[in-house]
Amino acid sequence: MGFGRPAMRERSVLARLEHFCDQEGLAMVTLGAEVVAAFVDKGLKDRAPSTRGTYRSVLRRVAGPSGVQAGAPFSASPAPAPYGPEERSELWAMAMAQPKAWRRHSALVMLALGIGAGLRPGEIALCETDDIVGGPASLRVHVGTRCVRVHPAYADLLADLSKKTEGTFLFHRQGVDRTYYNFVNDFCRLLVGDPAAPKLSANRCRSSFICDHLAAGTLLSELLEMSGIKEVESLLRYARHVEGAPRSKAALRQRLSSERP
Repeated sequence: MGFGRPAMRERSVLARLEHFCDQEGLAMVTLGAEVVAAFVDKGLKDRAPSTRGTYRSVLRRVAGPSGVQAGAPFSASPAPAPYGPEERSELWAMAMAQPKAWRRHSALVMLALGIGAGLRPGEIALCETDDIVGGPASLRVHVGTRCVRVHPAYADLLADLSKKTEGTFLFHRQGVDRTYYNFVNDFCRLLVGDPAAPKLSANRCRSSFICDHLAAGTLLSELLEMSGIKEVESLLRYARHVEGAPRSKAALRQRLSSERP
């Protein structure tokens, strides 16, 4: 999916690297391993390990195969905590309380596609009414090449929202720029709600979907297919929120292997 995200990220990372080199008096004639190592170790020393790893990965990609060396791995950032039952009720109330009809509709769409189907922010923005197929008992969402079964608790809601949507896209008003990286985040930021109430977040909604399936014992192979996650080890950041879920990458690999005939 495009969204201009890789190009925007590269520009941001390179701008920060250039500023660091100016401050340190380093010559960045070529994007060499020494410059990048100094930037990651010193220029990003106060940033989270996951952020430092991301910056280095971007610079490796820009430099090409003969450029920056791999270096020591950084740990992945933890997944956002899933919403608990009370928080989900509060989010529902917040969505229903939006003064503008299109905002109420879109907030409910986020809950249905996020917690109900685990879509990413960009996937929510681009989801169309024709992507919703089947009846309430077997509702599914087509997301690119994958087909996601909607959680029964959100199936009726999503089916109803799909019928009431005016235009092509389920989320937000029609005719807006959906390629903007913070499109969904900006929508959430402008929602009206109690400052003490939980904030609507597409990433927390997706985390809720994945954690719900881990807690329910859904086959990992099915969860990977529904979520669009390529490697089973990537589920570890979500499994840490779920009691009884595998606690290591090796345990995740073992469970996935045991599912195969």
